[in-house]
Amino acid sequence: MTDIHLPFRDGRLPVAERVDDLLQRLTLDERIAMLHQFAPAVERLGVGAFRTGQEALHGVAWMGSATMFPQAVGLGATWNEELVRRVGEAVGTETRAMRARDPRVGLNVWAPTVNLLRHPLWGRNEEGYSEDPLLTSAVAVAYTRGLRGDHPVHWRTAPVLKHWLAHNNETDRDTCSSSVRPRVLHEYDLRAFRAAVQAGGVAGVMPSYNLVNGRPNHVSPLLSEELRNWTDRSLVVCSDAGAPSNLVDSERYYDTHEEATAAALRAGVDSFTDHGQDSSVMTGRVRAAHEQGLIDEKDIDRAVRRLLRMRFTLGEFDPGTGPYADAGAADFDTPGHRALARECAEQAVVLLKNDGLLPIAEGARVAVVGLLADECKLDWYSGTLIHRSTPLDGLRERFGAQNIVFAEGTDRVRLRCAAGWVRVPASPEPDRARAQAPGAEGALDPALLAGRTDLPPLTCSGESSDAASELAMADWGHGVLTFRAPDGRYLSVAEDGFLRASADQPGGWVVQETFRLRQHGTGHLLEHIGTGRYVSVAADGLKVADIGDVFHVEVTERGEDAVAAAAAGADVVVVVAGNDPHINGRETEDRQTLALPDHQERLWRAALAANARTALMLVSSYPYAVADAHAALPALLWTAHGGQAAGTALARVLAGDVSPAGRLPQTWYAADADLPELLDYDIIGSGQTYMYFRGTPLYPFGHGLSYASFRYGDLTAVAEGDTVRVSLTVTNTGTVTADEVVQLYTRALDCAVPCPSRRLAAHRRISYAPGAARRVEFEVPVRELGFWDVARGRWSVTAGRYEFLAGASSADIRLGATVEIAGEASAPRTVVGRPVEAADYDEQRGTLIVDRTRASGDAVTPAGDGTPGELVFRRCDLERAGSVSVEVSATGRGAVELRLADGTVLAAFDVPATEGMYDYVTSVRGLSQPGPAGSGPYDLHVELRGPVRLARLVFSA
Repeated sequence: MTDIHLPFRDGRLPVAERVDDLLQRLTLDERIAMLHQFAPAVERLGVGAFRTGQEALHGVAWMGSATMFPQAVGLGATWNEELVRRVGEAVGTETRAMRARDPRVGLNVWAPTVNLLRHPLWGRNEEGYSEDPLLTSAVAVAYTRGLRGDHPVHWRTAPVLKHWLAHNNETDRDTCSSSVRPRVLHEYDLRAFRAAVQAGGVAGVMPSYNLVNGRPNHVSPLLSEELRNWTDRSLVVCSDAGAPSNLVDSERYYDTHEEATAAALRAGVDSFTDHGQDSSVMTGRVRAAHEQGLIDEKDIDRAVRRLLRMRFTLGEFDPGTGPYADAGAADFDTPGHRALARECAEQAVVLLKNDGLLPIAEGARVAVVGLLADECKLDWYSGTLIHRSTPLDGLRERFGAQNIVFAEGTDRVRLRCAAGWVRVPASPEPDRARAQAPGAEGALDPALLAGRTDLPPLTCSGESSDAASELAMADWGHGVLTFRAPDGRYLSVAEDGFLRASADQPGGWVVQETFRLRQHGTGHLLEHIGTGRYVSVAADGLKVADIGDVFHVEVTERGEDAVAAAAAGADVVVVVAGNDPHINGRETEDRQTLALPDHQERLWRAALAANARTALMLVSSYPYAVADAHAALPALLWTAHGGQAAGTALARVLAGDVSPAGRLPQTWYAADADLPELLDYDIIGSGQTYMYFRGTPLYPFGHGLSYASFRYGDLTAVAEGDTVRVSLTVTNTGTVTADEVVQLYTRALDCAVPCPSRRLAAHRRISYAPGAARRVEFEVPVRELGFWDVARGRWSVTAGRYEFLAGASSADIRLGATVEIAGEASAPRTVVGRPVEAADYDEQRGTLIVDRTRASGDAVTPAGDGTPGELVFRRCDLERAGSVSVEVSATGRGAVELRLADGTVLAAFDVPATEGMYDYVTSVRGLSQPGPAGSGPYDLHVELRGPVRLARLVFSA
């Protein structure tokens, strides 16, 4: 029987002492077992089983019904940290309440995602908050504070930030390397994580699948060099699912799994998420690594101690004590949570354009049309809806069903093959209780019912078209189709290969509800995208096979005709367009274009042709390039998928019950041509995000209109010690109560390096009654005006003039003031006596940063297309330099050449192949005189040819 008086159970002792006591009581095997995501119980000590990882991005996910809030990008669009803190509190409370009825619900929540929305084609755009690191970290701090709670000892839940680091693509996500120069690393990617960690509401981080600078994030030295230096708190690092095995299997970074596991543990990974609930594989690797001398017990104990400390903060060893111990059914789906879901959805709506069409007048006849008009879509990290409100539902409730006309706009089709017409047999009602019951992770996706095999499959028979079933066919872009049966269920393919009308929605890790028509003679082959096979006619129904039958599509009603008919007699038309979060852009799949799918483009054009009073409501996980719609339509709005109250919230905004005040958390570009390559992470060099973009966006970062108007005045900006104090007066000059998001940006006027044209320094969302005025004050730390100085290898604030710009968006600046800052004087780069790291360049062309060794350091290599790469180091002081050495490795013959901007060659090196890519050699050459004494400083150009890895340059007198 367990001794309840063991010291680790004594709540009067310090947590560190209790952790140490429990740790020393565990055997080596018991400690190793705790390193897996599913840690078993230690019954002899009365220690229960523990699981790291419970998805909680915008509500409790995968474990049954829960309150669903807007997607993370929608939370970012509120620009309201206090609101987001309350959302985090609600989600944390429901996590506790759900755990009270199902112990499989975990309290270590894997949320939020703080990866920056650098590139809008990223498939997981919906999971991040913003392209801006300040806004992202502010929202993350708020959400984690809510999840964590405010008790000094006990935590409501233990949040883990995702995904460390520079992760913004799904294409080749487990093998690609993000090339991140030091300035981008310190000024951009790390900033999004740092504030959340330093605020004290974070239990740890999860590394991402990708590599950064040639090194997998799961063995990154930045975990110890940066992350764990930001706080004195213990932080847990949980691996992403399967990532430990990727180190060998896909990335081939190590030869053996024992090597890889040991390296990850030494780098700072504490919990291994791999091989599902089967912990034996990973614990076996840890044990073998220990036996081979790759790790010692101190490495194991360090990780276990962090995990145990997190479990103590969650109250595991203090049952019934603390403010969060008594959560129960009363804390779940409360009226307060339902009201908060609606408030959040309302605040996330962004009014992009309004030429007086909105708000919609009372008593108006409204046509609501479009593929998302009667949808309340979920995403991969959603739970099961308890309540559901679509735009159609919301508008009927707000304006009266008698005033609403609806047309979905799908094409109505019938399919025919040589065997006859496709028919959907009548199906019994699916067992929806399965979707509501708590269950194992991943089992409660919205497409759960698609896997049923007890429903009758589709058939193909009969000569008369009367035998055919009319299907609703929606084209989601790039020819990706869904078909919905007359009873509202989607056609899906189960494991037995048969087609059935069985899915409530498209969904699942591999979506089984999407198809593509492939031209074949006078008809089409019907490809099932999930399996890559084709629909064929079998004796017992339609199923997928390697060879398909030819189908002919008969359109009984064009979607745009139905939309035009509905629009013609309305006072106002609302076209609801956007994406399905499981199709064309999601985890594992990046988008291909910013364009709205052709089908939905035709629908808004048809509505506009029938009725000039047409608004386009975009409900999507990401931005679109809708320049034609902006030019043609009188009103456009955007919101992320808004959770359970989305429809009610949209209707209240359209009716003017709520003045829209959401603001864009990322730039909306005008066309695909504005975008850099998806894998180009150099936001400075390639001009990405609002900070460096050199074109004109369709809608700028921070943009959003209102039903009110606001006047900005009396701005002052004064430097006081380490802070600049900025204040201004904002007045509601409109006739309705409305929120305004006051945004403050900075710009360095005398910076010697490329600096952002605008950089968000502060913001505040404030509600104003008509005619009300309020003095808004901001404090901006002088440090935040700085940049990462690659010449000095540290953060630096340049002395000079800085503009402080207040406005309604990054492009709508109303007022400004210039402040003189007494920072560091700009000086040439010292190169003699200070090694020049190759990655510390000022500019580059055609190069990548790679790992200098497996353990640490960076090097630079040509990008690999056969053309030379070039590095530029600006304003180098070469006056005393007499020789230079290069530290370089090569997998084949290559060359390094140093020259000036005028072409003068200072030194040239022929580089032979070294024994291995990590076997660096040093070569020395005399330096040609760059010019007459005193004629510097000089811009140094370094050309790399062939498969060389340049680590550093060392100049000697």
